[in-house]
Amino acid sequence: MEKYIEGNKAAWEEAFDNRDASWGADITERIQNEDYPFFNEETKSVLKQINTEDAVIGQFCCNNGRELLSLVKCGKAKEGIGFDIAENQVAFANEKAEELNLPCEFVAANIYDIDDRYKNTFDVVIITIGALCWFDDLNRFFAVIANCMKPGAIILINEEHPFRNMLAAEGDEPYDPEHRAECHFSYFEHEWTGNGGMYYMTQKHYQSKTFTDYTHSLSEIISGMCGNGIVVTGLQEFDHDIGGGFVELDHQGFPLSMIIQGRKI
Repeated sequence: MEKYIEGNKAAWEEAFDNRDASWGADITERIQNEDYPFFNEETKSVLKQINTEDAVIGQFCCNNGRELLSLVKCGKAKEGIGFDIAENQVAFANEKAEELNLPCEFVAANIYDIDDRYKNTFDVVIITIGALCWFDDLNRFFAVIANCMKPGAIILINEEHPFRNMLAAEGDEPYDPEHRAECHFSYFEHEWTGNGGMYYMTQKHYQSKTFTDYTHSLSEIISGMCGNGIVVTGLQEFDHDIGGGFVELDHQGFPLSMIIQGRKI
């Protein structure tokens, strides 16, 4: 395992061990009672156009499992398999699958290391916000994803728009709340490290183990897909933030989030 991935595994497991009591507490109730919970409206609309009934669905970087559980239940899928680096999150997700009596399995794995055991397994693949940034090589990442997809399988990616990487978030050195729209970083900047923890999960600031993440341009994402036999069939860009860091810029004309759809040839 690459050193940065090993470090991220430790940092994510630390964050989950220190999660706020509210994190994940609503999964069971919401999945039992809501229509496609944990998906934003744009993604929900796209998912409802995809035939997931009796499908095998995969999610890469599944976090605590809530999105895959939601889709399997509401989309009437045959099975869901989710992968994540953090073993404690995977254990939690498997507990929720059992509690909800849903046909989902969650696997602790470095995505790069997923082998032919899952070759041609998935009819549908989902990748959601905050997944792509944890990989230094998207060509290698999508090679693994494509290998796991059946011919004709569909992929849906709902992510932060790469434009956001040019902006300074709270905690970044050049951050200025009076000038949120100023671009401070290169669109092509690649590697970032930090020890500021995962506030969205813990609801506190703490000195964490080191997270290492990577920014990727839109061309890197699309080239990674196309270079591995995944044809892009749709691209939507939105002027609102789905990550919580730049909501002050919503609906001001900046590309802040996106949905990419594709199909394996």
